[in-house]
Order: sequence, then structure tokens, then C-alpha cells
Amino acid sequence: MTPGIHTEPHDTTGVASEQVHWDPGLTYTSYLALEPLLTLQRPRTQAHDEHLFIIIHQASELWMKLAIVELGAAMRELNEGRVRPALKMLSRISRIQAQLTQSWNVLATMTPSDYSAFRNGLGQSSGFQSWQYRQIEFQLGNKNPSLIRAHHNNPPARSLLERVLGQPSIYDLVLRILSGAGLTIPPDLVDRDYAVPYVPHELVEQAWLKIYSEPDRHWDLYELAEKLVDIEHQFQVWRFSHMKTVERIIGFKRGTGGTAGVSYLVRALELRFFPELWSVRTSL
Repeated sequence: MTPGIHTEPHDTTGVASEQVHWDPGLTYTSYLALEPLLTLQRPRTQAHDEHLFIIIHQASELWMKLAIVELGAAMRELNEGRVRPALKMLSRISRIQAQLTQSWNVLATMTPSDYSAFRNGLGQSSGFQSWQYRQIEFQLGNKNPSLIRAHHNNPPARSLLERVLGQPSIYDLVLRILSGAGLTIPPDLVDRDYAVPYVPHELVEQAWLKIYSEPDRHWDLYELAEKLVDIEHQFQVWRFSHMKTVERIIGFKRGTGGTAGVSYLVRALELRFFPELWSVRTSL
């Protein structure tokens, strides 16, 4: 196993084999910790739509937490060279992303006037400060050290992101698997500085071309490729929905916390996690 692969403390692998003890006092409310959970929505103004804004973002953070659990588990499987167990986890991540995208449709029911009624109460808070979102991006492969600056006032988050930045992304692990399967992957891509952005390589595209040209011979890798494409496709849909929702509500004003707002979100649409999986489609 490669040292330093990030493992979440709430690893759920092997749960089915553990002894589960019956607790007669456990209820739906206590199991889900509903009493504290439902008191965490604390509007700072009297504006009606602030409750909507808070709940949408809190729910999104919970979905991202689950995505991190599934992504971490899939990466552990791939790190051990086990492709098939990772496929279900990757499929689940795509479904989670669909839920995240749907949340923008709910938030889009808020008008500019609705948002203006409580926007000043947000202070310097911004979605740009979501360390879970940034962790997902780093694990998928958008390795950009400058993105950690937004967390300089949050030492635990900064430490987490610095650690994840230096670890292999899921694509790094997949390229290692391709190399182990006898496909031609440059050695300096298999063992590289994982803290710097990945640069697309022609030989990697050729490896994917071989897999897509002979799916019966490379079925597991063919399936893995499509699961990764699903995830990136859903991520782009989420980004686009985010951008259009922000444009609908605040236009081209700067975002809270001094972020660039829509212009930044438009640029983010150009990012690719798995570049050769997209470029190879032109070659097929």
C-alpha cells in the first residue's frame, strides 16, 4: 500500500461482519441525533428565505461527507489493485452528485430580493470555504495549492487539505492499475509529485484507446473508465447548475467573502479531472 493514502476515520468497510448489539432504548430520534441536528439551523436575520439557504448548504455538506466516505473507500480498493469492489462505490458517488445538483433547483426558487434581505448577515462566509468540497476536488485530481489559502483561518481544515494535496488522486491510482495491467504508462506518471497538477500525456490516451477498442479483453478497466466519466460528467452538471443559480440570484456581482462570483464559476467549467478519458473519444 502506498504510504499516505488518506483514510477517513469513519471507514465502513467490513461492517457486515461486526457483532451488532440490540439496544432496546434506541429510537429513530436518538439514532439519527435529530434533536441536535434540527437545532443547527440558526438564521441571523428575520428573512424568510434564510432558512432555505442554510438547510440547502447544510444538506449539501452532508452529501459531500458521504461522497468523501465512498471516494475514500473506492480509492483504498484501487490502491490494492481491486477494481470491481470500487465500481459500486463510484456509481454511488454519481448518484450523490445528482442529489447535490438537485439542491440548486430548490435554491433557485429564491429571488434576488429574497437573497438581498439576508445577504449582509452572511458576513465573510462563502461556499469557497467548504473544505469538504476542496477535498473532493483534490482527491479527484484538481491539485491546486493556491486553493488552500481560503482556509488559512481554519488550521484543521488547512492541515487536512495539505495532506490530501500530497497524496495520489483517484486518477493517479487508476494509472498505476493500467501500468500493472501491462498498458504503456510513462513511469514518471506512475511515480510523481502528487501535489502538482497532472499533465495529460499522449501515451495515456493511447492506453485508454486500447481499452475502449477491446472492451471484452479489458472489461474491468472499461467499466472503471465509464464510472470515472460518470463522476466527471455529474461534477460538470453540478458546476453548471451552481453557476446558473448564482447568476440568477446575484447576477455578476462579487460573491460573499470577496469571491469573483459567476466569472470564477464559469472558469471552473473548463477544468478536467480525467483529461484523456475525454480526448480519447475523438480518437475512437
